[in-house]
Amino acid sequence: MAKGDPAKPKGKMSAYAYFVKTCREEHNKKNPGIPVVFAEFSKKCSGRWKIMSPMEKMRFEEMAKRDKARYDQEMMHYMPGKRGRKKKKKDPNAPRRPPSGFFLFCADHRPSIKAQNPNFGIGDVAKKLGEMWNNLSDSEKQPFLSKASKLKDKYRKDMAEYRGKGKGGMVAMASKAMNKPQDDEEDDEEDEEEEDEEEEEEDDD
Repeated sequence: MAKGDPAKPKGKMSAYAYFVKTCREEHNKKNPGIPVVFAEFSKKCSGRWKIMSPMEKMRFEEMAKRDKARYDQEMMHYMPGKRGRKKKKKDPNAPRRPPSGFFLFCADHRPSIKAQNPNFGIGDVAKKLGEMWNNLSDSEKQPFLSKASKLKDKYRKDMAEYRGKGKGGMVAMASKAMNKPQDDEEDDEEDEEEEDEEEEEEDDD
């Protein structure tokens, strides 16, 4: 599916995501104006969810079931844009695209998710991070968004300088690409694979 497609149906929410959303609403009612400490809040929600009975969880599972039906129905009528465009070969010496606020959030929390869930694959980790991000308030997202904005400004300046080098710099760049260690290339591929998974989660929201 095309990245950033405005016509793409909003991603479906899990029962746990609805539970966390409800907990946040309860917190905001009891403590208006007091921001949530995300790490502590997430831990409490996880603990409460684990000890809830199937009957107590049923309410949220029904909400998730209805949302899935909505999503499936909308996807039946969704026509994704054409794909299959050949990727341009990346210049290894070009400034790297800056991460979004969501990616910065993932970088901070991915290690703890992997540590807590050693059996999770890349897709599972990305899905969990997506749910965590969705449950943040605007004020909690702001530090990551502000940092991303600064990195974007720097990227634009670096790109302007990079493009200004013209053909003279291309020879050196090509030489650097030929001498790049294979391990570095494999690391880049792994990073891109994780980013692609996380982009899908971010787009679903």
